[in-house]
Amino acid sequence: MLTPATGQVVSGYVAMRGELDPGPALLALENEGCRIALPYTVGKGRPLKFLAAPGARADAWDAYGIKAPPVEVEALVPDILIVPLAAFDREGYRLGYGGGFYDAAMAHLRSTKPLIAVGLAFAVQEVGTIPRQPHDARLDWIVTEREAIYISR
Repeated sequence: MLTPATGQVVSGYVAMRGELDPGPALLALENEGCRIALPYTVGKGRPLKFLAAPGARADAWDAYGIKAPPVEVEALVPDILIVPLAAFDREGYRLGYGGGFYDAAMAHLRSTKPLIAVGLAFAVQEVGTIPRQPHDARLDWIVTEREAIYISR
């Protein structure tokens, strides 16, 4: 079971395109003492920023027109990264929306510290196998409305 510790930084996302909304989970984690962050996309080929988002509030827009905290707020380094999925497989691979931002973020964060990456999706988004490229990062967990899937390494 995944149980974040008090003070850990958990980054979620603002749901769009019918994605499973992590908002209620983020609020519950904040009530348990976690710090909440949300991603801010600076631009193509640039790394995601993770910005403090108390109450999972996103009162601004990033470079891609996605709801995000204002760029001026404190940058945080996630211990746990909750990512949206367009599709996933049981090997821990995901399809996103083609920007590669989360794969790059996971690779960078894992090069600097331990990171737990959790994909959040509806069960119907599961597929047999996701096509893989060398830069694709594996998730540690996938959580759907039906189950939590631990991905062993």
